[in-house]
Amino acid sequence: MLTAERRRSILQILQREGKVYASELSKLLQVSEDTIRRDLRELDVAGELQRVHGGALPRSQAPVSFIERQRQAPGVKAAIAQAAIRLIRQDQIIILDGGTTPLQVAQHLPPDLRITVITHSPPVALALAEHPMIEVIVIGGKLYKHELVSVGAATVEAFRHIRADLCFLGIGSIHPKVGISTFDLEEATVKRAMIASAAEVVALTPAEKLGMAAPYIIGPLSDLTHLVTERSVSNEVLAPYRTLGISIVQA
Repeated sequence: MLTAERRRSILQILQREGKVYASELSKLLQVSEDTIRRDLRELDVAGELQRVHGGALPRSQAPVSFIERQRQAPGVKAAIAQAAIRLIRQDQIIILDGGTTPLQVAQHLPPDLRITVITHSPPVALALAEHPMIEVIVIGGKLYKHELVSVGAATVEAFRHIRADLCFLGIGSIHPKVGISTFDLEEATVKRAMIASAAEVVALTPAEKLGMAAPYIIGPLSDLTHLVTERSVSNEVLAPYRTLGISIVQA
């Protein structure tokens, strides 16, 4: 088998199985584990998969700009947001992450809801500026332009001094083995601080983010208390998350 054919086979197996192990690929494709590791390394560099210890996982596609993502599946994001909002109670303190799905949460909060929202997302803060009953606290820092959120040491330090009831976390990639991950190191650090500052953490997860991995690990799935995703996601896909005790909400 030629190298190109072998690598196509690896990607096909990965797409079908959701993960691959170097030892199993070596036997299946009848080449050495060193050859398979080299294949996985080259496919990782090409952005085709995400290497992990002993094998590989599907790689999330690098996100497009915030403005472009706002145009993608707005109905799905709105449904996830509306389902997530049902977890909120009056007078709670809420950390609301940046991203297009958390922005939908901000845009759909009912006018009679009385809470405090803490966010490092300027678009989220602006969406809540005219809400009659919500107090908005904006966390500053260096603007990460791709996601339109604050990042950096000042942002992390500010979140460390907060004790919130709920954190609504925008998800870039989530996988039963890898956990929660993202494409930016500073963003991962801020999200860890947000998670640590909340009693409960709600992952807002469109279907295409499930079973994916990105280079920078935010934390394990055990950091989550709830996962809100699309109604179309199968029980088989959600089973590993339920096994960990995560409450699943399908919108």
